[in-house]
Formats: sequence, C-alpha cells, structure tokens
Amino acid sequence: MKLNKSIYFYVFLIFILFPQFVYAQDELNRYLEISADNNPELKAKFNEYLAALEVVPQVKSLPDPQLTFAYFIQPVETRLGPQQASFSLKQMFPWFGTLSAREDVAVKNAKARYEDFEDAKSNLFFEVKTSYYDLYFIKQAIRITASNIKLLNTIRDIAIIKVESGSLSAVDQLRADMELLDLENSLALLKDKWDVNLVKFNKLLNIEKYSEVVIPEELWDDDLTYTKQSFLDSLQQNNHQIKNLDYLIKSYESKEVLAKKTGMPNISVGVDYIMIGTSDNNMVDPVLNGQDAILFPKIGITIPLYRKKYTAMAKEAVLMQEAFKNKKLAKINSLESIFEKVFKEYEDVNRRIDLYKKQEILAERAIQMLETEYSTHGKDFEEILRMEKRLLRYSLELEKARSDKQASIAFINYLIGK
Repeated sequence: MKLNKSIYFYVFLIFILFPQFVYAQDELNRYLEISADNNPELKAKFNEYLAALEVVPQVKSLPDPQLTFAYFIQPVETRLGPQQASFSLKQMFPWFGTLSAREDVAVKNAKARYEDFEDAKSNLFFEVKTSYYDLYFIKQAIRITASNIKLLNTIRDIAIIKVESGSLSAVDQLRADMELLDLENSLALLKDKWDVNLVKFNKLLNIEKYSEVVIPEELWDDDLTYTKQSFLDSLQQNNHQIKNLDYLIKSYESKEVLAKKTGMPNISVGVDYIMIGTSDNNMVDPVLNGQDAILFPKIGITIPLYRKKYTAMAKEAVLMQEAFKNKKLAKINSLESIFEKVFKEYEDVNRRIDLYKKQEILAERAIQMLETEYSTHGKDFEEILRMEKRLLRYSLELEKARSDKQASIAFINYLIGK
C-alpha cells in the first residue's frame, strides 16, 4: 500500500523535529540538576533532614555509666583493716524496648523531614519548569511580534506607494504608522520582560543572573499518560506532603509506645571497689590484712510511682495522632480540589491549542487575500489591520497555550510526587 504525500511529509517532520525536542528536554533536565545542586533553600531542607538523622544514634544509646570516688578522711576500721577509699561504677538500663521505641520515634521524624525535603525539591522543579516555559513564551512572543512588525511594514510600504500614486489618502499610511508604534512598544516591553524572567530563572538555579538559557524554537507536546483516577490514587499514595503527615502519625504512634515503656521501672547494675589499708592489730590474719574488698553485684531499680505524667504522655501521643490524621484528610481534600482545577485547565488548554492552530491558519489566509485585494483595488485597509491584530493574538495565544499545557503537566507531576 502506498503512502500519500501528506503522510510522507508528517513522517519527515517527526524525524526532523524529534531530536530537537529530545535535546530541548535534555537541556531542561540539566537545569533541574543544577537547581537541585545549587538552590540554597533546598540545601537547607536537606541539612535539616541530615540533622534529624543524627538524632537516631543519640536516643538509641544507653545512658552514660556513672563512676564515683569516695575518700575517707576518718578511716573506718574493719576486721581486715581501715577503709581508705572506694570506687563505685553503675550503669542504668531502661526497660526492655524503651531504646528501640525512642529510635523508632527519631527514625519516623527523620523520614518526615526527608519527605519535607522531597516536597521542596519537587516544588523547586515545578518552579524551574514553569519559569522555563515562561521564557519560551516570551521568546516566541518576541519572534511573533517582530514578524508582525515586518508584515505591517510590508503593508505600510504598499500604502506609501498608493499614497504617492495618488490613488489613496495618507490616512492609511498614518494608521499603519500608529499600529507599528504600538507593536514596537509591545516588543520593547517583551524584551524587558525577558530580562526580568531570565534573572528569576537563574536565581532559582543560584547561578549568575544573566547566564544564557537555551530555549527551543518549538516546545515539545507531551501529554498525560494515565487516567484521571490513576492520578488521584497516586496523589494520595505518593504526594510528599501527605507522606510527611503519614510519618508524623507513625512517629506519634511510636511515642505512645515510648510513653508506656518510660512508665516502666529502670534497672541499674553496678560494682563497688573498696581500698583497705594495713591494720596494726595482731589479731588480723596476715594473709587477709589490708586486702581490698570488691562487692558484686549491686542492683537497683527505679519505681515509677507518679503515674500521671506517663499517662499524660501517652494521651498526648494519641491526641497528636488524631490531629495529624485530620490534617492528612484536610490536605488530601485540598490537593484533590487543586488537582481537579488543574486537570480541567489541562483539558481546556488542549482545546485552546486546537482552536488557535485553526484560527492562525485562517487569519493567515485572510491576510493574504486582503493584501491581494488591497494591492489591486486599494480596499479594506482597516480590515487588514484588524486581521493582522487577530493573527498576532492567535499566534500569541497558541504559544501561551503550549506553555500552559506543559506547566499544567508539571504541576500535576508535582501533586503526585513524580
């Protein structure tokens, strides 16, 4: 079966444009890597996570052993000789499972910090992407406006020829001049806007503010690849803000266990060493005279009599669990509402792209016909200007829709923690 010429043309375009789109996306990915390495706010979040990890070895360690020394100013006589000094070494052991419960609390808090860091990174990537798409749109707006200035200059030249030939009044030329001034002013504003957004983009990357940014000539046209319900399911499971709340809930579950363990007795084990001097008493056995004494073992226990504080600790943990569960539910509701809005915007932007593509083609054809009519009969100059404005608007709206589409996809990916 033979392919018609139009299919050959589209296949040719795919092979020509696809490497350009891949290269442009690689450039954006490179900027994302730079922002992840350089952004100071993201570094701060990561350091907070690292600091939370350092809490783990602190809480899972035993209390420091206690060593005491006593010197007897007035020696105490014993049957082996006078006691001169003593050493005492004691180690406290928390109730079984207390240290592991403390460790669980610290680990869950560290994981919550990590999700906080991941959310900050995802948000940074979203800001970098949207800033990049804004730069793309401004670049295209500059190109389109400059092209319209060139087109209007051509129309103005035709008007000048007709005015000089006496077939038209100078009003058409003045109208063209007025329109050109407006477009040139718009072009100047767009160039100023480019500088402002360039600085914003580079500051997100924390690099020199006027560093050059590689922007594609045409933006890629990615689409969402999953169903709406799949995105909603992924949002509940993978959104970093929700996962942060999940770990905080788990940390308070561990705190509840810890409160109960803390209310159990602590056990201490120790040893005493007593230094004994030589006795002058002849009744003392010479073999035992002055022999030091070691008393082992010495065991102690703390009795947690005041139960109110331990009960309050457990109740606090339970209440905080409920609080964060409610926060999680409120966050899910809020994010799902935001998702619904963004998903509708994504669907709307696809319709806008199709609409403005068609409108742009029709406006270009209309201008060509009007230019021919004007060159031949000198009619409908105002309609040419009006149609030229429409072409400018349709072209700008098309590029804005392309930019908005990728921004919507970027935000949806942020919501689902991608």
